[in-house]
Amino acid sequence: MGRQRAGSAPRSHAAGGAGAIALTGRGGVVVMFGAGLVCALLSRWLGVPLLAGAGFAIACALAAFATRPADLLTIAVSPPLVFFFATVLAEIASALGHGSLLRALTVGLLTSLAATAPWLFFGTVLVLVITMVRGLPANVRELRGKLVGVRLFEKEDNENPVRWDESPTTTAERRLHHGDVD
Repeated sequence: MGRQRAGSAPRSHAAGGAGAIALTGRGGVVVMFGAGLVCALLSRWLGVPLLAGAGFAIACALAAFATRPADLLTIAVSPPLVFFFATVLAEIASALGHGSLLRALTVGLLTSLAATAPWLFFGTVLVLVITMVRGLPANVRELRGKLVGVRLFEKEDNENPVRWDESPTTTAERRLHHGDVD
C-alpha cells in the first residue's frame, strides 16, 4: 500500500493530483468567455443586471486560479477583450426579434457596457492580483528575455539592396546583366 513504483515520484494534490485542473491559456480564455456570455444572457432574460458582472468576475477568478503557470500572461491580458466580445454576442442574441437590429444593438451594447464597466475593472484587477501571486512576474521576465535580441526598429543592413549610384571601377568588378553569362 505504501510502496511506489520505481521511477515514480509522489504527486502532490496541487501539482497534478486527482483533483487538480490545469487549463491552457486558451482554455482559461474560453472559461471566461463562456461564463461571461451565459451570465450576460441570463442577466438580460431574468432582469438581474448584477448577474452579468458578478458572473464574469467569478469566471475571471476561476480562470486565473485554474490556468497553468506558463500561460498566466495570456490570462492577465484577456479580460477586457473577452468581456467585450461576450457582451456583444449577448446583445446580438437579445436584440434579435426587435424592430431595428442596429438600433437595439447599439443602445443595448452602450447601456450594458456602461452598467457593467465596474465589474469589468474588478474582474481585471482580480485576475492581475491572482496571476501576480501565481507567477506572472516570472512570465514577464521570460518574455523580456526572449525579446532582448529582437530589435523592431533597428536599421537593417540590407535596407536598400539596389544601389544605382555605385559603378564598377574595373572590368573585374563589372556586374553581370540579364543577358550576360560567366
